Amino acid sequence: MNAMNMPLGGQETTTGPLVKMKGITKEYHGVPAVKNVDFTLERGEVHALLGENGAGKSTLTKMLSGVTNPTHGVIEVDGKEVRIGSPSDARDLGIVMVYQETSLVSSMSVGQNLFLGDEARFNKLRDLYIQAQVILHSLNFDVNPWDQVDTLGAAQKQMVEIARAVRQNARVIIFDEPTATLTPEERAHFFSLIGRLRNQGVTIVFITHALEEALNVSDRITILRDGEIVTSDVTSNFTQDSIVRDMVGRDLTEELYGHVEKREARQAKGEVLSVENLSLGSIVRNNSFTIYGGQITGFFGLVGSGRTEAAKIVSGVLKRNFFHGGTVRLGGKPVRYRVPLQAMRDGIVYVTEDRKIEGFFETMSIGENLHIADLAASPEKGSVIRMSEAKELFKVWKEKLSIRAMSAEAKVLELSGGNQQKVVIAKSLLQKPKLIIFDEPTRGVDVGAIAEIHKIINELADSGMAVVVISSYLPEIQHLSDRILVNRGGRVVAEFPRGATDDEIMFASVH
Repeated sequence: MNAMNMPLGGQETTTGPLVKMKGITKEYHGVPAVKNVDFTLERGEVHALLGENGAGKSTLTKMLSGVTNPTHGVIEVDGKEVRIGSPSDARDLGIVMVYQETSLVSSMSVGQNLFLGDEARFNKLRDLYIQAQVILHSLNFDVNPWDQVDTLGAAQKQMVEIARAVRQNARVIIFDEPTATLTPEERAHFFSLIGRLRNQGVTIVFITHALEEALNVSDRITILRDGEIVTSDVTSNFTQDSIVRDMVGRDLTEELYGHVEKREARQAKGEVLSVENLSLGSIVRNNSFTIYGGQITGFFGLVGSGRTEAAKIVSGVLKRNFFHGGTVRLGGKPVRYRVPLQAMRDGIVYVTEDRKIEGFFETMSIGENLHIADLAASPEKGSVIRMSEAKELFKVWKEKLSIRAMSAEAKVLELSGGNQQKVVIAKSLLQKPKLIIFDEPTRGVDVGAIAEIHKIINELADSGMAVVVISSYLPEIQHLSDRILVNRGGRVVAEFPRGATDDEIMFASVH
């Protein structure tokens, strides 16, 4: 029996559901984002909330956590109608939300962030840090409470968010994509933590795009589509195929992660990039590999294995060691880039794993973002943004990549995760690359957009381009890659052909 499906062990004595949301509707400018939803949370359950981006998951949970208020409907906690007008109201009721984009104060330490809202403890920092260390150790989180938040990686920031919610003794914890930046080992610790919280009677709402996680850890699943509940039932009545059908209204299973053996590996069309003994401090160490045209080369490894750092060195984002830093050859010619613009002009483009921080200008429109990329690729066009050209670029790339947006004037930040990622890809393709590196290309993207992005990546390789995909999600690596390189300890330690098994790849990444 799965550890998550043990009998409930909560300490609550009150009977009936812990939370009832009845007839909940939320409208923006008269357009409903959530329509007449009835949503119930039982005591001490793990409830997976699934749906494509824009389905209403975030809107529903933001109403429960006090970030926004319903236009119509009633919320009950412990059988009593309540008004949750702010996050502090929600916290008073024992409801806490852990967001996908962390809400930590970057200029403060980890310990101080854990005790935000209880600033009186800041007067005794030694005691605060001791308590913070106890909390972090109890959760098996390897984070130093004295470290400043802006020095942490994405995974560690997520751990601090989780630890803060646990410290607040919440009765309901809403997790929005909590495992997106975690390593397999960290995920195991996280799911163990969920099991402990569940057995203490804490109710968990779990929003995820990883369907196998929902099936493995939840007691119940609710699926939203177009702001309405399609189905809600015990987890044992769902399969991955049925979830996908309910989410998108059609069968996408084969498009997502179909049987690998159904497609033969593409044949290489000549060496594009050669890397020998690449080194950067202790992060990348004597790393060597080759990338070929007309193929997708997948890089798999645990977070911290040096995959992203090697890609950033190749694309000019990071600088390798000046002495004994190794050699990078593009088309047989040695290259060393100081800035990404130099690499881009030579035909190397890196599609970042953090699109919201590094992928686009959030205060600018879609058209402006595309036009800036076009100007960077064509310096002879000058540096002035012309909205007529921006609109034309938007029309072209909206059609090419199926970007769902009303107009070129729409802000990229207003789009769903999948459409934001398509804009970032469009900006990269405007550079006319010979080699394109995708770092976690479908992180935070719904299943429909995943299939579309995978189609784009495959078409690029079919056109003869050299494509690299870095992903922490093994089924994605297996589904896309013609060859798989495994990173460990800052270098490539193994190469596998298409069709390699989970066990082979995972063993190489760990041992």
